[in-house]
Amino acid sequence: MESNHFKQAGILTLIIFIATIIGWEMHLRSKGVSLSFDDNEALWSYKRSQIYDEQNATFFIGSSRIKFDLDVTTWEKITSQKAIQLALVGTSPQLVLRDFADDVKFKGNLIVDGTEMILYSRDPGDQVSAAKSIEYYKNLTPAQRVSSSIDFFLQSYLAFLESKQFSLNGLINKFSLPERKGVPVFKGFPVGFEPTTFDRQNIMSEDFVKDTNRHKRVKEIWTQFGLLNENSGISGDSLQKILSDIKYSVDKIKARGGQVIFVRPPSSGELNIVERKNFPRDQYWDKLLAYTNTDGIHYEDYPETANFICPEWSHLTPADAKIYTTNLIKILKNEKGWKLDSTE
Repeated sequence: MESNHFKQAGILTLIIFIATIIGWEMHLRSKGVSLSFDDNEALWSYKRSQIYDEQNATFFIGSSRIKFDLDVTTWEKITSQKAIQLALVGTSPQLVLRDFADDVKFKGNLIVDGTEMILYSRDPGDQVSAAKSIEYYKNLTPAQRVSSSIDFFLQSYLAFLESKQFSLNGLINKFSLPERKGVPVFKGFPVGFEPTTFDRQNIMSEDFVKDTNRHKRVKEIWTQFGLLNENSGISGDSLQKILSDIKYSVDKIKARGGQVIFVRPPSSGELNIVERKNFPRDQYWDKLLAYTNTDGIHYEDYPETANFICPEWSHLTPADAKIYTTNLIKILKNEKGWKLDSTE
């Protein structure tokens, strides 16, 4: 008799648990929340491993701009090759570039996001994501591999598993805390700004694109992060050290037969004005290409890409990302001589 009570209690608990999950998922979907994968070391490591699996692919490294602006579906449809996205939000590509350079098996196509404020960073805080991702990849265990596969499967169906927004820490960050003088309060990005696909592309939701209040909130975050501060460029020995490190990595990849090119994605509004002041082209972009003897594609140099308006000054909408990617492919093939189709 007592056994039946335990059984009934167990069944009731299971029903409540399932109903709670379904209700929470339906609530989030009704608020416009879309599926999004955790953009963590496990997903980065999985994509990094495809260097050896995908012979016909182009790899992308850098920071968030190339993650938003390179539309993976458009790239793969036009080129008939894979686009492997390995950029890391808010992270200089220096360490990942060195990782590729030191990998003797890599001799493929590599596109590097040349956003100056991130590329030229020597702040250790801006390198943490890259260091952790590379270490995770190199020390990946069978248990972690199995756990990641399960996570990927569940995240393909359940929106509430997106940890940045809906984990305990993510929900705590949504609380409205009072501003205190000298103590900045980061309340997190608004819903819909940075959903991540399994291909690691960030795609703004339709609701976000339409909501100017959310655009304003992200602009406020850029201000809070100091992105609008003038005179934040570097020079002298610090700049020379970064250029030397980049050249070392690029030269190693080229020596094995790999192709490397720098790409400067669009920006607009007040952020673009500050970037122009802090990082004049002749002192940074032009110098980068000349010093490393590497080709580059700057959005300002082509009428097809020069006039995009980023809703929050820094990243393209999904519709514009498709246009940008289409034109990037044309420039790579027609002007830079890249062979991007397996039939070529």
